[in-house]
Amino acid sequence: MFIRKKPNKSGLVSVQIIDKSKGKYKVVKTVGSSNDPDEIERLMVQAKDQARQLVGLQEIDFTNHREVFEQVLSSITSHRLVGIKYVLGKIFDEIGFGQIQDELFRDLVLYRLIYPKSKLKTTEFLYRYEQKSYSEDQVYRFMDKLHSKYKEIVQHISYTHTLRVLGEEIHAVFYDVTTLYFEIEREDEVRKAGFSKDGKHKHPQIVLGLLVSKDAYPLAYDIFEGNKYEGDTFLPILEGFRTKYGFQKLTVVADAGLLSNRNVSELIKKGYEFILGARIKSESNEVKDKILNLDFGKEKKHLIEKDGLKLVVTHSEDRAKKDRYNREKGLARLEKLLKSGKLTKSSINNKGYNKFLKMEGEVTLAVDSEKVTLDQKWDGLKGYLTNSTMTVAEILQNYRHLWQIEKAFRVAKSELKIRPIFHFKRERIEAHICLNFTAYKVYKELDRQLKEKKSDFTPEKVIEIIQNIYEITVVTPKHEVLRKTMILTEEQKMIQDLFGF
Repeated sequence: MFIRKKPNKSGLVSVQIIDKSKGKYKVVKTVGSSNDPDEIERLMVQAKDQARQLVGLQEIDFTNHREVFEQVLSSITSHRLVGIKYVLGKIFDEIGFGQIQDELFRDLVLYRLIYPKSKLKTTEFLYRYEQKSYSEDQVYRFMDKLHSKYKEIVQHISYTHTLRVLGEEIHAVFYDVTTLYFEIEREDEVRKAGFSKDGKHKHPQIVLGLLVSKDAYPLAYDIFEGNKYEGDTFLPILEGFRTKYGFQKLTVVADAGLLSNRNVSELIKKGYEFILGARIKSESNEVKDKILNLDFGKEKKHLIEKDGLKLVVTHSEDRAKKDRYNREKGLARLEKLLKSGKLTKSSINNKGYNKFLKMEGEVTLAVDSEKVTLDQKWDGLKGYLTNSTMTVAEILQNYRHLWQIEKAFRVAKSELKIRPIFHFKRERIEAHICLNFTAYKVYKELDRQLKEKKSDFTPEKVIEIIQNIYEITVVTPKHEVLRKTMILTEEQKMIQDLFGF
């Protein structure tokens, strides 16, 4: 097929798709007509695109070409999954991870995104769809050396890429922790039972600390014993990051779980600016009285000076509705248990709205209405402790970035299946976290590029589509090796256009 521009007597030029496959010219389609040069060029581009699609949709005459067709099919020597290479592999290299010249590292990272299973299952998948053969011993020997060899390189690559993406220096970092559990019962020096954010309190776990920039681009991470207080994980990662990249001034943002007097003192001593979620209900009576006497009628944010620091207090009606709903739900549950007689003295220490209970005599329990009334006064209030020189608006804007680190943990747990962890050697546990950190960085960059290209695709949808893009290899009778990437659906074509392969 070819494209023809045919002048008409009317002065218009018709853009046509012509077929000459049987020795005669045949007009397959007239795409349009115009006398405007720019419009004619646009029609030419449109005609070429349609011609390519028509060529792909031509039917084979099986009666006359059956032998040829069967010969082509019998000449296919392999089919490989290549969509991953063309999209995720391309992003992997653009970030800079291609500097790590180890194919197994690349494969384990990329397949974490599409097939987050055990390392053994991953090697089976690689053999089935890419004809790559890795033994179990190979994988585990690699895991043993991965942490010591690549952890620092991976974090440095991630950091330098983030600088390029942001187009500016990093002035603020955001920190949070999560817990990752193991499907075992015994503890050791790192896997210990502790407070589980996954609700797996009977399982040994580790604590994972993650440091990100704004927009949740990962910068640094580390793991800690499962029973370690999350506030004690804060400064080691922060100090290591600042020392490594020579920051003179850095603002750190974290939630109230990391707030302790010792942390605040250390941050001030080491010259950090900070914005921390405040536990306003645990403040001194003097500070609590100031907070409850603030007028949030017109102004929804106020500043209180406290021990040389700033305490920003805000009110949100949406937050107030949520607080009221949660309290009423908890109280309804307590009232129901009280009426049933199933609420006993032992229930005082159980999870729930037990702060509203009081003991009458030895075992009689009742709802304390005074505590309920006092709790209502705090509906919709939230506090932020800071020594920052930023304006109140800037302080609040920076703190709002913190929710994105929660999204990073959700991606790691739901998409990458980072837990439960089945390894028992510390080196392999750390290697597992390193692979997931790298995979999350690739995921995050895929997400960024899709938004930059104004695509409606989500990262999850792209990952689903590319798992069905294959390349077939044909060996001709003359021993020529021909390869063809099979783009068979409209969605695959859209992915091809987005990422240019």
